[in-house]
Amino acid sequence: MTYLKAAIATAIAFLVIDLAWITLFLGDVYEVQLGNMMRETPDAMAAGVFYLGYIAGIVYIAIRPALEADRATPALVNGAVLGALAYGTYTLTNYAIFTQWSVTLVLSDIAWGTVLTASCAGIGYLAART
Repeated sequence: MTYLKAAIATAIAFLVIDLAWITLFLGDVYEVQLGNMMRETPDAMAAGVFYLGYIAGIVYIAIRPALEADRATPALVNGAVLGALAYGTYTLTNYAIFTQWSVTLVLSDIAWGTVLTASCAGIGYLAART
């Protein structure tokens, strides 16, 4: 039950925060930089597979060790590392193969992945403790 609470809280936080960020701030940046490379509407199946797998990864890699240590720090640190690596892999691969991918997108994606994943891991940890 503890891990289920962690996963649900993490998923809710991740979806709300990430969608707000994309909708309010990043959508225009991607539109300007990537233009016709973007789909008219996102592929919900692909997004769903990513979110489910990534939430499971956050719980296993960041929240589980924090619960075992009974401290939030491992959730935050491991979440930050996971976010930087995951979002860095995505954005640096895109930068390597797409001419329209900019250094601005690389830096913003890595920073966002780091902050988002650490925050959601912290939220998931706190939810699991209640």
